[in-house]
Amino acid sequence: MKRVLLFAAAALVLTPCGTEAQHTGLPEIVKVKNYLPHMTRPEVEDLLTRSDMVLIPVASLEQHGTHLPIGTDYLNGVERAKLIAQRVDILVAPIMMPGQSPYHMGFAGTVTLPSELIQEVYVEAAKSLMQHGFKRFLFMNAHGGNRAITTFIVDRINQETAGIAVSLDAVTGPFRDRTASRGLPRPAEPMFDRHGGTPETSNSLYMIPQLVDLDAAYAAELTLPLHMEEMLPEVVAGDATALAVFLAEGLKDEATGKGTSSVEMSTTGVWGVRNPAEATLERGRVGTEAGVAAAVAFIERWNELRPPGTGR
Repeated sequence: MKRVLLFAAAALVLTPCGTEAQHTGLPEIVKVKNYLPHMTRPEVEDLLTRSDMVLIPVASLEQHGTHLPIGTDYLNGVERAKLIAQRVDILVAPIMMPGQSPYHMGFAGTVTLPSELIQEVYVEAAKSLMQHGFKRFLFMNAHGGNRAITTFIVDRINQETAGIAVSLDAVTGPFRDRTASRGLPRPAEPMFDRHGGTPETSNSLYMIPQLVDLDAAYAAELTLPLHMEEMLPEVVAGDATALAVFLAEGLKDEATGKGTSSVEMSTTGVWGVRNPAEATLERGRVGTEAGVAAAVAFIERWNELRPPGTGR
């Protein structure tokens, strides 16, 4: 009898159960509500009784200077999506990490994929989720280089499938409260501050602080083609036409011959002249909370206009 009890006790110790942490030495994984990789099949089925909507971040794996992780866009996009899903029922389904980033290939760690392959993967993933009963799809672009791809993915789903897709960036403007950001400190003079700069660094300080190394951040030295250098003051001043023309040439694959890949323009990979170390957690918090609130407001309005289960 004692031997049986000993074997039973050993089995209880050695058999993993749902409430025990794995003792691998790696950081603990905390389960997040409505986050597909963490959910069981019954939990997905239960969510389907309340929502037919999916939130899909479209991200990238690319260099972000000397102080931010390669996965900045992916990680920040997924964290923002998780925050949205804690406030409203929606399935968060991260499909893949890489995006379109050929202009960052001069720096180690970047992974880039062709635009045709990216859109095909997301469309096919949406079809899989439709088969399980999900109907509506919100695509949240977490990387500027995916903007056109995201638009195409949305259009393909709407034109080719029974699903209904919307680009989140295109619909949250009317719901966004910008008053809180007006009180944030700003540099005395406007500065060119884009990829890997203080906006992304601030967001990262709020959402993935463990992965930010501000001690490694320093101001990049930029070398732009002469005509873009001459255009830059108007870009910084907020001229919308100058910005559109500037971005049409800026950050493009080295193979295009434009001389505007990140390694050709920046000593660090950051596309800006402001020191990323000037980023603040508060700026990241304010921006993230405003974006999350706007997304939740749009989702709630969409549910009013088209409640889950409506239509064919």
